[in-house]
Amino acid sequence: MVRQLWRQRDLILGLTRREVAARYKGSMLGSVWAGLLPLAMLLVYTFVFTVVFDARLNVGAGDAPRGAYAVFLFSGLAVYAVISEVVNRSPGLLLENVAYIKKVAFPVEIMPVVSVLAALFNAALSFVILGVVYVAVLGAPPWSALAVPLYVAAAGLIALGLGWAFAGLGVYLRDIRQLVGVATTALMFLSPVFYPLAQVPAAFRPAMHVNPLTPLLEGMRAALFEGTVPLAGLAGVLAFSILVAIGGRWLFGRLREGFADVV
Repeated sequence: MVRQLWRQRDLILGLTRREVAARYKGSMLGSVWAGLLPLAMLLVYTFVFTVVFDARLNVGAGDAPRGAYAVFLFSGLAVYAVISEVVNRSPGLLLENVAYIKKVAFPVEIMPVVSVLAALFNAALSFVILGVVYVAVLGAPPWSALAVPLYVAAAGLIALGLGWAFAGLGVYLRDIRQLVGVATTALMFLSPVFYPLAQVPAAFRPAMHVNPLTPLLEGMRAALFEGTVPLAGLAGVLAFSILVAIGGRWLFGRLREGFADVV
């Protein structure tokens, strides 16, 4: 799978550039919106959660500065957005590109890869903004923050596996598009995106650990805010993400044979 994608890297990168450019084509500010949108959302989160709800982030023995909770929240949303963006689009991805399916020589399996890379591009811009605000609010990040790209990569692999799976299933099951939208919204609130796991009542925490996003988000935030890298947890997250990618690619391959007949 990796060798195949590597051979097609030029095509994948070309389509990714086109995908990113197409999102802002025709607008006055163009690609500048890619940086302005996450910055605007960060400002909204800062106002809502630190002014309206007066939420605080506990770090060590006391409360962190007022804006720390917005940084905490934005870090989780930036990672979650990679998965939700890809998964929400995947069921209709191939149906929106029927011409590619009917071309025997075109490798349709790279379409979810393009979606993931475009989502990671947006996540990278979000993390640049997050880094600047982090330094302004909390000071220099700990050395453990170097592990954050590994958690983002794990999120990308999970998104890729789910993207392959839902892209293939979406060709046959058109209703899955609506179901996926509801599921990703529910997943956002059932994952520790808006809150740390410690705030969940103890009786419900075992159920939270069933969610694969829980160790990913908790591990990344431990690296960002606690100065620790849970190596066993990180290894588990990476192993799980690789298995999801392999499983999604296998399912896509099994479903691919009938794409041209269905569309």
